Amino acid sequence: MDIVHADYEVHYDAATATVVCQGSFRLRGTEEYAPILQVLTAAADAQPATLTLDLRPLQFLNSAGINTLAKFVLHARQYEATQVVIKGSHAVPWQEKSLTNFQRLLPRLHLEIE
Repeated sequence: MDIVHADYEVHYDAATATVVCQGSFRLRGTEEYAPILQVLTAAADAQPATLTLDLRPLQFLNSAGINTLAKFVLHARQYEATQVVIKGSHAVPWQEKSLTNFQRLLPRLHLEIE
């Protein structure tokens, strides 16, 4: 399941249970983020042993996007057998600061900042 837009892309590889987000998420509000949230929740609903969300190539994420990721993390909480891994990068300023907050929503979340 893929979303390709001029400013961003979201790729879900079911075989590896990995969602990769890249580009810039500058959408306005919940309605515009709905397709992205749908991809994320569908990945969680598959209940893989490990679900990886790779945000390293995502250069920009606005507050509505952070809210969307928080909704995904809250959704993933219901699947206790699924280990959620979020990958971020020190090279992208917003990631280190913002991604650590998701561990408050899902304490078993594994955060990898490279």
